[in-house]
Order: sequence, then structure tokens, then C-alpha cells
Amino acid sequence: MNTVTFPESVQRVVTALHAAGHPHAPVMLDDAARTAQQAADALGVQVGQIAKSIIFRRQSDGAAVLVITSGDRRVDEKKVDALVGKTGRADADFVKARTGFSIGGVSPLAHATPPVVLIDRELFRFDEIWAAAGHPHAVFRLRPQDLARLTGNAPVADVVQAAR
Repeated sequence: MNTVTFPESVQRVVTALHAAGHPHAPVMLDDAARTAQQAADALGVQVGQIAKSIIFRRQSDGAAVLVITSGDRRVDEKKVDALVGKTGRADADFVKARTGFSIGGVSPLAHATPPVVLIDRELFRFDEIWAAAGHPHAVFRLRPQDLARLTGNAPVADVVQAAR
């Protein structure tokens, strides 16, 4: 694999995946996958198989809180707050400064500053999921169980609104 062609932000993810012994390297998509639907369309998978990385800002200490959720679900901020303390929205500058990634390409790993992490249990409906790899065009394949391992055994929780 020629990793030289990857942007620096994707290369950080490649390095983290390799260090963890993960078998799947990131792939670059022809079109941007800034939304779960765009990523699912590009990969030919269900939108629920896209692991969205949503960043919040914890109010008590300014820590980044990463909620990794299934692409067909919406985060329930009250559920997140009950688990980690009161949070608020994170703007693009905060996301870039804390994660090292731009919105639309936030990976669940290889962050500039380690975040507080919660994993949506809804991801475990699938055998295979896809996550952003540090760039709006980059994704990597994994299993939900891999996600828990790659994020330092982050807790799996009910963090989404009820399905409609």
C-alpha cells in the first residue's frame, strides 16, 4: 500500500490502525462523504452502517466528547449529558483544534487530544460498519467490536433518540 498519497490527517489514521493491528486500511472515495447518506451511497451499504463521529464540548472542563453513532440515528443530547456531564455544540474551530480533523472527516481514532468517547449500541445491529478516516473522502471498514477496541474500550451506551 502506498500511504504517501494519503493526506496527513488520513496518514495519522493509517498509522493508528496499523499500530492496533487493524486489517483494513482507509480507502479514498471519488466523492466527498461529508454525510452518512453520501458515505452509504458511495459504499453501497445501508446508512445505518456508517459510524458518524459527532463532537460535543463538555461545559465543565471544555473536553471534547466524541459520540460515535449509527448513520440512521440522531444523538439524544440529554442521554449523552446523563453519561458525561452537560455538553454543548462544538463549532468547526473547536472540532479541528481538539481532533485534528475537519467536520465531515472526523475519525473515531487518532485524535490530536484524546476525547471522552461514547459508542452508540445501535451500531451493533451490523456485522460491518464504515467510519471516516480523517478526511471527507476517506473511510475505513471495521466491525462494531473493533470500534470498541480501537477507542480504548469506550463504553457502549444508548445515546440516540428513539427510532421513528
